[in-house]
Amino acid sequence: METHIHPDTSRSTGRTGRPRGAAAALAAVSLALTATACGVLGTSPEDDASAVSGSVTWWDTSGEAEAPHFAKLVAAFEKKHPNIDVEHVSVPFDQAQQRFLDAVESGRGAPDVLRADVGWTIGFAAEGHLADLTGTPALDADMSGFLPTTTASVMLEDGGVYGVPQVTDTLALLYNRRIFEEAGINRPPATWKDLKDTALKIKRETGAEGIVLNPDPFFSLPFLYGEKSDLVDVASRTITVASPDSVRGVATAAGLVSSGAAPRPPEKDAYAAMQNAFKSGEAAMMINGPWATADIFSSPEFEDRDNLGIAAVPAGGSGTAGSPTGGHNLVVSAKTENPDASYLFVKYMTDAKQQESTALALGLLPTRTAAYTGKVLSDPVRNSFYLALTKAVARPSLPEGGQLFVALQPHYTAILRGEETAREGLTRTAEEWSAGLLPGYRVER
Repeated sequence: METHIHPDTSRSTGRTGRPRGAAAALAAVSLALTATACGVLGTSPEDDASAVSGSVTWWDTSGEAEAPHFAKLVAAFEKKHPNIDVEHVSVPFDQAQQRFLDAVESGRGAPDVLRADVGWTIGFAAEGHLADLTGTPALDADMSGFLPTTTASVMLEDGGVYGVPQVTDTLALLYNRRIFEEAGINRPPATWKDLKDTALKIKRETGAEGIVLNPDPFFSLPFLYGEKSDLVDVASRTITVASPDSVRGVATAAGLVSSGAAPRPPEKDAYAAMQNAFKSGEAAMMINGPWATADIFSSPEFEDRDNLGIAAVPAGGSGTAGSPTGGHNLVVSAKTENPDASYLFVKYMTDAKQQESTALALGLLPTRTAAYTGKVLSDPVRNSFYLALTKAVARPSLPEGGQLFVALQPHYTAILRGEETAREGLTRTAEEWSAGLLPGYRVER
């Protein structure tokens, strides 16, 4: 069968509010899990997979460079399961979250399977939008084969498992070895203080920017983790984004700009500005993830791949270093009419063999320990990011997790641009969360 790839160019509604329709969607879970419009697998052994037929619509949120590889995996799945047809739809990542909510809540056009960001999964599950995969062929008997940092994003307190981790990532310090050598620097900085001094020396000695920063709030987390803080403490139901430790961490980031170690980031398209400055050799350092490396290596500055250095993010004043866990899970819609085919598809796309293939083709990091084969780890870039995962911190597991950055975004941008102090911006963020997103949480100041 052919794989059908349909680029989805529909525009986002622009709404970023909390998911709605929980009661109706929760009621639909039990109905959807019993629907067997095609297939007879249910929770029976995978030996019965040949009896499954039907279709699966998969919304793939990967980028243009990644989608062709996943299309090949889809074609291989269809060859293995000739009675299952997969409609492979490419949906822009920045539109997918809201489009999925709109489709589920309207009852029209929801995919059977979605490639969901780790920050979305628990929220979707809590609203009843996702099928519990416990006991289905989509999921192993237990999660012991996955990296521990990847499983928190798919498990609810009710014991259900609402997705299967497909790829993981984390942030690391990327640096230009040529510029370092020109400035007389022989190793990457180990602390944020060292990084500031290194960046200023590079600017003096070479004229290049020392480091470029991205004001997206996801990139603020290494500064918080370096002070042993976080956005929230779920266990104590406390908003910690404005705590003294968090303020100290974000003030460190702001100090890189105010000192001249980093340029003032633009209000818009800051990620592209950061990426372009680094890959062109205009800046010596940036904090970024493994997804950025293919673009970096396409530039003349990094034609020699050895020019790219990768190190763990620096430590903060607490002496510890930490970087957020990112990545994507494959989730099944609670309202799918093709559960059995969807379970088999998720199982195939997330098994160790496919994860190894994806790592080798795209440089993405597997979620299964078995996929870290000698071939995968022989590449210096993948090996470096694998080591960076040892500093990775699981993000807070709460339904509102995917929305936390919405209120923080404008304030973190204003802080780095010198338009708000760290205390002002983070306090306003905490107050907005307390008033709307997390009304039952106390605020630590």
